[in-house]
Parts: sequence; C-alpha cells; structure tokens
Amino acid sequence: MTGLSTILIVVGLFLVGGIISFVKQKMPTSLIVLVSIGAAMCLIAGVMRLGVWS
Repeated sequence: MTGLSTILIVVGLFLVGGIISFVKQKMPTSLIVLVSIGAAMCLIAGVMRLGVWS
C-alpha cells in the first residue's frame, strides 16, 4: 500500500464521517450530496491506486 493511496482512503473515510454528522445535524441536502461525491471519489481513487488487479 503506497502513501498516496493510504491518504486518499483515510480522507475518504473522514468525509464519510462528515456525511454522517451532517445528516444528524439536518444540513442541506445539496451539501451532503457534494461531500458524498467527494468521499466516493477519494475512496475509489485510493482503492484503484492499490493496483491489486494488475
């Protein structure tokens, strides 16, 4: 596991925690969707950089 993939996965999990917090605080849906997209992109990029498929 490289450093960049680790950082991307950790940031993605941090954003998932933020999504949970925003839902509990009843924040605007557009903000939750925006953070969800960012979290998904971070997690997908981190997993794809692992290179376990090659």
